Amino acid sequence: MTGRVAVRPDVPVLDVRSMSKVYGEGETAVHALREVDLLVRRGEYVAVIGQSGSGKSTLLNILGCLDAPTSGRYLLEGLDVADLDDRQQSVLRNRQIGFVFQSFNLIPRTTAFANVELPLVYAGVPRRVRRARTLAALDVVGLGERTDHRPNQLSGGQQQRVAVARALVTAPALLLADEPTGNLDSASTADVLDLFDGLHATGRTIVIITHDAEVAERADRVVTVTDGRLRESSGARP
Repeated sequence: MTGRVAVRPDVPVLDVRSMSKVYGEGETAVHALREVDLLVRRGEYVAVIGQSGSGKSTLLNILGCLDAPTSGRYLLEGLDVADLDDRQQSVLRNRQIGFVFQSFNLIPRTTAFANVELPLVYAGVPRRVRRARTLAALDVVGLGERTDHRPNQLSGGQQQRVAVARALVTAPALLLADEPTGNLDSASTADVLDLFDGLHATGRTIVIITHDAEVAERADRVVTVTDGRLRESSGARP
């Protein structure tokens, strides 16, 4: 895999089939995921909700190509991830998945602009193109006038917006958010969730991992993880 995956509207962004994850062997084996099936089509907004130890973090790591299942298949944009070597999976993560983390994961001593630009630097995008795409991503999250601010000069909600801009700058197929409001107060939480609503309205595919039912209610579909098994719930929205 040397380039960007061509967009195929008929192919699901995520296609998980009978996927299991087991840690350890024999009597000490832990079944983190059990025969999981999950289909996410382009433009869907899906919340995966579960308590600590339910298996949702394991699912997140596999969906983000940070871990591999013990059995079953995981297709991202029609590509079977198991067929890719480590370098190809790294390229896939950088180009096709935009990560948003609870702890923001911003580089403290660099500006908002530099934080957002970083994935494009890794991808070898020319400087002029990097600048245009970085500014556009910051505009999308409402921080076009904060490009020179460092994380310690921004509120928690603004830092998470920078993280969202960084996730968007590569134009990924999937926005994968891990407890994105976990470190925010109620007002900043509402702002970030409104931002996700706006991104979804423009056709972004979003999967959000959360333990918070109020966060999950913002999605169109809710999937509950319990003891490593997935159960579809009705979406919160009409």
